[in-house]
Amino acid sequence: MMKSTIPYGRQHLTEDDIDAVTKVLRSDFLTQGPAVKNFESSLEASFKVKHVSVLNNATSGLFVAYKSLGLGTGDILWTVPNTFVATSNAALLLGANVEFVDININTFCLCTKDLEDKLVQARKNGKLPKIVVPVHFGGQPSDLKRIHELSLEYGFKIVEDASHAVGASYEDQPIGSCLYSSASVFSFHPVKIITTGEGGAISTSSTELNSKIVRLISHGITRDENLFEGEKGLPWKYEQIDISLNFRMPDILAALGNSQLQRLKENIGRRQEIAKKYQMAFESLPLRMQHAEVDSKSSWHLFVIQTEDKIERVKLFNYLRSKDIMVNVHYIPVHTQPYYKKLGFDLSSCPNSQNYYDCAISIPMYHSLTDQSLDYVIQSVKNFYS
Repeated sequence: MMKSTIPYGRQHLTEDDIDAVTKVLRSDFLTQGPAVKNFESSLEASFKVKHVSVLNNATSGLFVAYKSLGLGTGDILWTVPNTFVATSNAALLLGANVEFVDININTFCLCTKDLEDKLVQARKNGKLPKIVVPVHFGGQPSDLKRIHELSLEYGFKIVEDASHAVGASYEDQPIGSCLYSSASVFSFHPVKIITTGEGGAISTSSTELNSKIVRLISHGITRDENLFEGEKGLPWKYEQIDISLNFRMPDILAALGNSQLQRLKENIGRRQEIAKKYQMAFESLPLRMQHAEVDSKSSWHLFVIQTEDKIERVKLFNYLRSKDIMVNVHYIPVHTQPYYKKLGFDLSSCPNSQNYYDCAISIPMYHSLTDQSLDYVIQSVKNFYS
C-alpha cells in the first residue's frame, strides 16, 4: 500500500519557478509589466504562431475568442458534450444558442461524420453555426483538417478548445499554430501540462483578430491612435471602443508560466512514457483506451480507461479510491446538466458521448508521477480484474 494518495493530476513546481515568481514580487510591476509580454513571446515561439495573448483563465479565453469573432444574440455555436461546461457556457453568456455534435467513440473528440450530417440538415433548416469548437480531449487533437474543409463549405469559423493540449501537435505542427482555425484557447490550471495557478491564453495567426482580442481582455480599451474617434496626440489618451471586462493575467502568474514552459518538452516526454506503460499494461484487460490518430501527437493531459459497462465502472472507481488512487471522471456530458436540460436539450441526441461517460475513469497522469506510483496504479487495476 502507498503511504499517501495519488491524485489523477497535479502541478509540479521547481525552485526555478519559485525564483521566477519572487523576482516579480521584488520588481516594480506585479501586473501589466514585462513578464506578461515575455510569456506571450515564449508561447508564440512554442506554438509557432504570430500572436498569443494571455489572460486570467481559459473560460475567459473562450468568451473573448467567441466575442472577437462576433458571436452574439441569435448566433449558433456547436461543440461536443464531452467537455467542461465552460466551452458552451461562454457562448450562452454572449446570448448565442448552443448545439452539440457527438464524439468519435475511439478518439473521444468531435466526430466529423456527425458534424457533416448535422451541417447538411442545418443548411436545409437555415440554422448553420457561426462557430464550431472542437475540443482536443485529454490532449488528443481533433481532426482539424476535415473540420476546416467543412468550414470552407458551410461558412463557419473554428475555435479550438485546446485547454488540454499544450504541447500536442497535429500534422507535425504545434496545436496553437492555428493553421486550420481562427483561434486556439489554452488553460494553465494546476492540473494542466503547465500552470500559472489560474490562467489561459489565446493564439491566432490573424493580426486583425488579435487586435480585437487584446482590447477585449482589457475592458474594450485601445491606445492605438489609428482607432481613435476623438483627439489624437495626447500621451495619456485611451478610448473604449468595445464593451468588455478585465480578463488580464498579472505578471506574477505570467512569470510562473514562462518558467514552466521551459520544461514543456521534458514534461510531454514523461507523459508519453506513462501513457505507453499504461497501454502495454492494460492491453490484455477488458478495458478500452483513447485512440491516438497517426497524424497527431497527444499531450496526454488525461489518461482515460473505459470499462465494459457502467456497473463495472462504479466498482473499479470505488476500488481504486479505496487504494488511495484518486481517480476521477471527465466529463459528465454537458447537455445532461440540469441547467441545459431546462433549455430543452435532447438527452439522447449524443449517444456516443453518453456511452463514453457511462464507462470512463481518468487514472493518474502527470509528469511528476513516480515509477513507484505508476507501478502501484497499474498493479491495482490488474488486481481488480484478477
